[in-house]
Amino acid sequence: MPIRAVLWDIDDTLFDHTGADRAGMRRHLAGVGLPGSFSSVDQALGRWRELADLHWARFVAGETDFPGQRRERVRDFLGLALGDAEAEAWFEQHVVHYEAAWKLFPDSLAVLDLLATDYRQAVLSNASLLNQDRKLRVLGVREHFEAVLCSAELGVAKPDAAAFLAACDALALEPGEVAYVGNEPDIDAGGAAAAGLAGIWLDRGGLGGRPELVRITDLGQLPALLRGDTRFGALSAIG
Repeated sequence: MPIRAVLWDIDDTLFDHTGADRAGMRRHLAGVGLPGSFSSVDQALGRWRELADLHWARFVAGETDFPGQRRERVRDFLGLALGDAEAEAWFEQHVVHYEAAWKLFPDSLAVLDLLATDYRQAVLSNASLLNQDRKLRVLGVREHFEAVLCSAELGVAKPDAAAFLAACDALALEPGEVAYVGNEPDIDAGGAAAAGLAGIWLDRGGLGGRPELVRITDLGQLPALLRGDTRFGALSAIG
C-alpha cells in the first residue's frame, strides 16, 4: 500500500535540540556560576547531556514523570538534595536560555513545505504535548501537522509499538501507509519498522553501520525516497 502520511519526531530531527540545549546551558552557567564539581564548562555540558539521557530513559521506562525527570537532572548535576520547587526553579532558569536558542535545522522547513502537497503530516514525540505543541508554534511550523501526539499524554513511549499504532489510529491509516522519520536508529526507525510503519533513520552525523535500517543523512533526500517507495528497496541506502 502507498505511503499517505509522514509521521515526525521533533527533537534533533526537525529541531536542533542538542545545539539549543548546549547553548542554553552555557548561557545559564555564565549567569549562575559553574558548580564546584566541574573543572570546566565543557565538562559540565558533557555531564548535563549524560544526565539528560539517563533521566529521559527513566521517564520513557515509566520510572518517573515528565517534571520529575527535570528535577532529578538538576539534583544530580548540582549534587544537591534540592526540594522540588528549588530544582524546578533552577531548571526554568535554564529553559529561558534554551528557548532563546531554538531553531529548526536548515533543511526542515523546505521539506515540510514540499511534502505538504502529497502527504499528510503529524508528530509523535517522546515528550509532553504542552512543551512540543508550544515549540512547534514558536518555530512557526505547527500548521504543517494535523496531529501532535506525545508520550506523556499517551501513557506509552517510543519504541513501544503501541505509541506508533496510536499515531496511526489518530490519522485513521494503516501502519503500512505511514512513514516515520526520526534521528534515533532504535527508538525511532527501528521501533516504527517493528510496528509495521516504514521507519526511516535520519542519520545527520553520518554514523552508518545499521544496514537493516532505511537511512538518510539529510531531509533533502526524503522526498525522493518516499516517491520511490516499494518499501524503499534500492533507495534505502541513500547517503
